[in-house]
Amino acid sequence: MSQDRQKGFMEYKDYYKILGVNKSSSDGDIKKAYRRLAKQYHPDRNPDNPEAEARFKEVSEAYEVLSDQEKREMYDRFGSQWQQYQRAQGAGSPFGGQQINPEELEQILSQMFGGRGGFNTGGFSGQGGSGFSSFFESLFGGGRGGDPFQGGGRPARSQRIEQDIEISLEEAFHGTSRTLGRSDGTSLEARIPRGVKTGSKVKLKGALDGADVYLKITVRPHLKFERDGDNLKVDVPVDLYTAVLGGQAAVTTVDKTVNLNIPAGSSGGRSIRLRGLGMPKLGKKDERGDLYARLRIQMPTDLSEEEIALFEQLQALREQSK
Repeated sequence: MSQDRQKGFMEYKDYYKILGVNKSSSDGDIKKAYRRLAKQYHPDRNPDNPEAEARFKEVSEAYEVLSDQEKREMYDRFGSQWQQYQRAQGAGSPFGGQQINPEELEQILSQMFGGRGGFNTGGFSGQGGSGFSSFFESLFGGGRGGDPFQGGGRPARSQRIEQDIEISLEEAFHGTSRTLGRSDGTSLEARIPRGVKTGSKVKLKGALDGADVYLKITVRPHLKFERDGDNLKVDVPVDLYTAVLGGQAAVTTVDKTVNLNIPAGSSGGRSIRLRGLGMPKLGKKDERGDLYARLRIQMPTDLSEEEIALFEQLQALREQSK
């Protein structure tokens, strides 16, 4: 028995608890919980904080499973068997009325989850690795702890190998690359085109001894921009006077700053569409989505006595006109 198994069965991950939701939560509730936690623990917001980084990875892993209908069903059906076994093992009690051999249980569950074109990441290392836990890899890693090799250390030509890659919104906008290390010490330079989104798959044909490699992309949440397909949403602060009288406000897009024309009488929360300033469209050269600027009215907080008097006059005029 391996050293890991001698120490006990691998730790069960309660993905619902990690996101603060329950099994009956809708896809929308799960997405909302993920976005809130991802922003809270985002590496850009918590530099040099290993605890926040670990929490961010844990939240991302939970969302990876619960946001995918097939994975969620598999996890709900079989994942808890790890937890049940651990409880029984810790109490020295039988599992389901019988003593279960951990190797046997792992083999059974691996057969259930393996061979489904899952997350075979063991053949790569270094930058761009999945970063997921051994629990995740065992459930979704193809039945051998994520090892994509067969027989004499080479993958079958028909085998589908998937590698999880996490990138920033800026990298998705401009396009980027990742260097993937093979187990034999060589490396593979993988180009990721502009416009990819979470769930996009980039095919590297015959990249690993004739086997195709698919890069499954996850785009990290951004602190400023909210992505909706090829469109982006951004909050734009506007002072009260510009909102009332009209004017311009500077809007920073992903690649430049533009001036936004604000109509007089604009209210807070109003969205103004800026065509062609969103994300590039995957596979469509020079085509982009739109940017929606949401106005956030900033009320003045340091009014002078003269300014207060003028507002009182304005209030009086409004009451007289009713």
